[in-house]
Amino acid sequence: MATKEQGDQAYARAGPARLPWSYPISASLLFVVVVSALFLAFPGVDLWTSHLFYQSGDGFFLRHDHALQAFRYSGRIAVIAVVAGLVVQLVIKLAKPERPSYVPPSVTLFLFSTLIVGPALLVNVLLKDHWGRPRPNAVDLFGGDSPYVVVWRITSYCDTNCSFVSGETASAFWLTALALVVPKPYRLPVAFATVIYATLISLNRIAFGGHFLSDVLLAAGLTLLVIAVGYRLFVAHPPGWLANDRLEAGLTRFGQRLHGREPSDAEPR
Repeated sequence: MATKEQGDQAYARAGPARLPWSYPISASLLFVVVVSALFLAFPGVDLWTSHLFYQSGDGFFLRHDHALQAFRYSGRIAVIAVVAGLVVQLVIKLAKPERPSYVPPSVTLFLFSTLIVGPALLVNVLLKDHWGRPRPNAVDLFGGDSPYVVVWRITSYCDTNCSFVSGETASAFWLTALALVVPKPYRLPVAFATVIYATLISLNRIAFGGHFLSDVLLAAGLTLLVIAVGYRLFVAHPPGWLANDRLEAGLTRFGQRLHGREPSDAEPR
């Protein structure tokens, strides 16, 4: 029988246990699988949650609240503000190419690519326009004329901009990527603020009858999966040609060419 001392030595060699968030790609993928299995097994959870915000005769009554409507559109404004900030700092870099970028090029690439691949292509183009899931306010149980459709089932009940999955939830959860790239002292507060904000945006979409609970949970999981993959590829472990110094040097040379100057050979190629 092993002694306590031998057990402690074995633990020291193995190192501390890795928590789920130590493997963000696997954790995000597992979240998507578990949520999908849960709502395939218990679809009534979707209907029960939406029914909390529904009143016979008034429908999804909270959608008429002006404050909640304004809060909904704040999600778009937040994403546009981040994108505009990234574009402005790129313009400044090209206008003054010898100066370092305000935002590291690898971070800019990470944020732009995850926004395009996640909320734009995966969610809004592939899923929302091709899976055909009716929104709650179009389902017969909530005053519509379409049946309830479970997650991942492709149907023809909706032609475009359908319920599966939530585009606004995906965009809001994309903002959590900022917590990975801001200075370390601000990462936890930014993570907390963006997760709470994205959760409230998601609840708003359920309350308005625009999406089911499963729509927003899967949108969040898929977006976080894209963010996890993008962070590993562009920031944490980029290939040599995507290393930040190579990207910075490329921007510098491009800016110099825009100004009609011969690019400097001092930066790595």
